[in-house]
Amino acid sequence: MTALAVPARQAGVGLTGTTSLLRLAARRDRVLVPVSAFGLAAFVALSAKATFALFPDLASAQQGMASTLANPALVAMYGPISSLSIDSIATLKSVLLGGVFLALLAYVVVRRHTRTEEEAGRLELLGAGVVGRRAALTAAVLLGTAAVLLTVVLTVVWSIAVGLDPAGSVALGVSWLVMGLSWVGVTAVAAQLTSSTRGTAAWSLGALAVAFLVRAVGDTAGGDSPARFLSWLSPLGWGVKVSPYGENRYWVAVLGLALYAALVAAAFVLLDRRDLGSGVLPSRAGHDRSPVRTAGALTRRLARGTLVGWVVAYAVLGVVLGSIAGSVETFVDSPEVADMLRAMGGDAGSITDIYFSTELHFAAIGASALAIALVTRMHTEETTTRLESLLATPVRRTGWALGHIVIAVVASAVVMLVSVVVAGLVHGADVGDVGGTVGRLVGAALSTLPAVWVVLAVAVLLYGALPRFTGLAWAALIVFLLLGEFGDLLDLPGWLVDLSPFTHLPALPGGTVGAAPLVGLTLVAAALSAAGVAALRRRDIG
Repeated sequence: MTALAVPARQAGVGLTGTTSLLRLAARRDRVLVPVSAFGLAAFVALSAKATFALFPDLASAQQGMASTLANPALVAMYGPISSLSIDSIATLKSVLLGGVFLALLAYVVVRRHTRTEEEAGRLELLGAGVVGRRAALTAAVLLGTAAVLLTVVLTVVWSIAVGLDPAGSVALGVSWLVMGLSWVGVTAVAAQLTSSTRGTAAWSLGALAVAFLVRAVGDTAGGDSPARFLSWLSPLGWGVKVSPYGENRYWVAVLGLALYAALVAAAFVLLDRRDLGSGVLPSRAGHDRSPVRTAGALTRRLARGTLVGWVVAYAVLGVVLGSIAGSVETFVDSPEVADMLRAMGGDAGSITDIYFSTELHFAAIGASALAIALVTRMHTEETTTRLESLLATPVRRTGWALGHIVIAVVASAVVMLVSVVVAGLVHGADVGDVGGTVGRLVGAALSTLPAVWVVLAVAVLLYGALPRFTGLAWAALIVFLLLGEFGDLLDLPGWLVDLSPFTHLPALPGGTVGAAPLVGLTLVAAALSAAGVAALRRRDIG
């Protein structure tokens, strides 16, 4: 009698193994998520404390601020202000920009544990065991959702603790919840549509840019314009429509939760309709002949799309900064407020100079983020084994790494220069001195680059010496931001504040500049980069 063969047990199906993958993902992000959540909450709380100190007598400044805060460029950048209360003014930059940063955190977490893992081949390895088809996506969505919720809770609690209105603080949390959860869903869908990490980034970040633009058009449209409805077509617009510290529309959360649920459900449907390692959308066919001949050319080609997107974004930023500059003086009609701003800006000259100096420092932080993104691509190339194939050719590790570093250095300089040239053209045309304005702003932008390069060098050192901890470069950027912008406000020790490279930037335009800090920062950046490249040469790849 012939025995019937018993079918082998299938590898996991459905959600099998989700808990284990969630624990693994949380362990990998045990620094990124808490530090990012803490940093965003601190951004709101410390900005509020600074505003309370800056405006002890709000009534004396309200009239001037009313006209300034209605500036279309300011509305496009930060959204319309909910009211002229001190709480609303204190969180003007936090509502929209904080929500955008939270959306970026959600994107990073979900992409990292879905498409990045799949592209690296690790999901295929896990799938050979008892791990369900949907487990990885479920774990990524749960971790992304948890990151958003943690940030929201920390922000609400800390905002109330520093004296912001409790009801408005909860509304701020609702606003961020809408934006953050929306991009958990958007990224989950994007990871199913494309077959590469870059494709996921293009879809998810492209959607974020479109949402920001649609909201900006709607928010700046006239009171009777049909275009105002566009704000309701954007998840970022929904976040602004919550109107924290104003009307406090908590019900807008329903829209965000509905979109989140619909997108996550769509992601699971798309997951079931594609093969592991592929995307729903077909990959574009390559060229018959390679358009690149060297490793450096390949690096430039891979960075081209990212750089173009950042250049466009910084050009728009330049238009906004230049447009707002003309109305900055009306913002400080109160002599007391003007004196406070001058005290904060040191010898930075006029109020407009102080404004440009402050905004350029924040632009430099954004350029640092671009530099980190370009440098950490080396880690992605290594984990996906593409680097191993490349090094099988005559390409040397040092030359390959230096190619990425040079691209990051040049890209950060380009975006800063684009922003100030555009801002100088806009503001210069307004004041009748285009050449002088552009020249002064270009000098100010160049003075910020050594600090950007230090952040870049930290990323190089982490990748070269401790590749598993390359992601800590993002945490370092957040720490540098908090120390540089709020260290003095918190009465932190001087040596601790001085750890941030942004602390040593001159107050340009309008202020004085010494060569020693800039040369020192440049030397530190060179030393850290050299140490990172040397460590890369000595360690094993992979």
